[in-house]
Amino acid sequence: MAEVKIQAESRTEFGKGAARRIRRDHKVPAVLYGHGTDPVHITLPGHDTMLALKTANALLLIEVEGSESLLALPKQVQRDPIKNTIEHVDLVIVKRGEKVQVEIAVHIEGEAVSETLVVVENPNILVEAEATHIPDGVVVSVEGLDVGAQIHASDLKLPAGTTLAIDPDTLVVNVTAAQTAEQVDAELADAEAEAGIERDEPEAAADESVAAAAE
Repeated sequence: MAEVKIQAESRTEFGKGAARRIRRDHKVPAVLYGHGTDPVHITLPGHDTMLALKTANALLLIEVEGSESLLALPKQVQRDPIKNTIEHVDLVIVKRGEKVQVEIAVHIEGEAVSETLVVVENPNILVEAEATHIPDGVVVSVEGLDVGAQIHASDLKLPAGTTLAIDPDTLVVNVTAAQTAEQVDAELADAEAEAGIERDEPEAAADESVAAAAE
C-alpha cells in the first residue's frame, strides 16, 4: 500500500470551540499516539484527509513542521452523520516492518448456482500484516457453489506475509437456498401480524367474501 503524504500543523488549542474553529477553516483536528510517545495534537487539511481516508487502512506519512515525519494508520474516524464530513481523526503511529492487526474487506466474485442465496456472514476479517504491506482486501470466489457450501476463514487465500488474527473456523460465506416469493410473503405477513398491522383485503377478495355472505 502506497504512503499518502499529508502536511500537518501543530495544535495548541483544545475543546469544542477550538475544534469548531478548525473545521470552519476546512481542516480536521487529529491526534497521533502510540509507541510509548505522548499524544501529538495536530490539524490536518480537510480535503487531502478526506481523499486519503477513502481507502481503508490508509497508510499516512504525517509531516509536521519542525518535527520528524511519522507513519500512521487511522484508528478512529469521526464523521458528521448528516454532512459525512470528517470531524476528528485518531491516528496510531506505526514503524516500518512492524506487524499490525487491521480489518480488511471480503470481496465476492463469481456466481453460485441458480436459486441460491450467498450470505456474507463476515464482510470484514481481522488479519495481521506489515504496516507498509496491508492488503486492500481478500477475494472469495463463489463460482458454481451450491446450497450448503460454506467458506471459513481458514479457506481464505491471503497474500504472502498476511496471517489470520481470528478463529480459523469463523464462517465468512454461507450459501443457502433462495426464498420463494411465497415464503417471503408469508414471513412478511407473520411480521405484520406480530406488529399488529392489518393488511387491506384486495378488492377482488373482498367482493368474493361479500358475495359468499349474501348466499
